[in-house]
Amino acid sequence: MTRQCELTGKLPMSGNNRSHAENKTRRVFRPNLCAVTLISDTLGRSFKLKVSAHGLKSVEHRGGLDSYLLAAGNDELSLRCKRLKRDIIKKKAETGAVAA
Repeated sequence: MTRQCELTGKLPMSGNNRSHAENKTRRVFRPNLCAVTLISDTLGRSFKLKVSAHGLKSVEHRGGLDSYLLAAGNDELSLRCKRLKRDIIKKKAETGAVAA
């Protein structure tokens, strides 16, 4: 399984190591993945995700997991995060209907 960020979709990239003698050897630039537990305020549950450090900063900047998922496009999210986003939208619709 590819080491991929579940929120941002960051994948490993390839490039060259360049020595002082300008030798070129292939290498892999891997994303800085962290196994974190993020809490969904809407669902009232916590979820363990593999997220890049950049993705974690983005979640904090947008104000939490729920607001990040609602603003994110489906093309960059993992299947698990798409399901989570769908559940959050359903729950918000239910609570909005009850409150109104």
